[in-house]
Amino acid sequence: MSVPGCPRCTTPVARAGGSGWSCPEHGVVPPLWRAPEASYDAFAEHLVRSRGFPTYLPWPLSPGWAVTDMAAAGDDGDLRATMTGCSGASDADGPVDVLVVAEETGVGLGSRVAGTRGADPGQEIGHGPAVASVRIGSQVVRLWTVSISAEPGEWDRSVVAGEADGRWLWIVVRPAAAVLMLGRDWALRDVSGLGAPLLDLPYGGPHPLW
Repeated sequence: MSVPGCPRCTTPVARAGGSGWSCPEHGVVPPLWRAPEASYDAFAEHLVRSRGFPTYLPWPLSPGWAVTDMAAAGDDGDLRATMTGCSGASDADGPVDVLVVAEETGVGLGSRVAGTRGADPGQEIGHGPAVASVRIGSQVVRLWTVSISAEPGEWDRSVVAGEADGRWLWIVVRPAAAVLMLGRDWALRDVSGLGAPLLDLPYGGPHPLW
């Protein structure tokens, strides 16, 4: 893994005495560990670091898709968030990136990956009809749109979020129109205890943008 950083911004963090790690902008934070490149060995290291915390991947991974990114926020057995990135293509949208974040309240990794403000998804979650849902095992997780209309930069992505097992679940999809994939009986799997089948997954390629 690379040098630890802040889960909410690109700033490196430093040890803050007995209180953990500190970011000059956000104070004491759980350190973010992001693999410099996607590989089986890097993913195995990620799963060791994040043991006891779910790591979600779209499952099964479609032909032609690969695991392209992974990160975890936390230290010393106290994990607070995980992130995975997968990249592939669809007939309708061409190249597609899908990023999945599971996190405890207040961590801010999902917001950073999504390019939104604040640490958590916001007041839209749980109000009105859900726009999509995903299956995680026997659980159906409802997802609501997280608005990016007030954020700087191009609106090149769709962001949805909900709650799974008491944690925030974010899914960020580029390009924005590819979010329609979530309406096709989409499923996520916690691969933290999957073992040997992870050897068969394809890894590598450029990191998705975040």
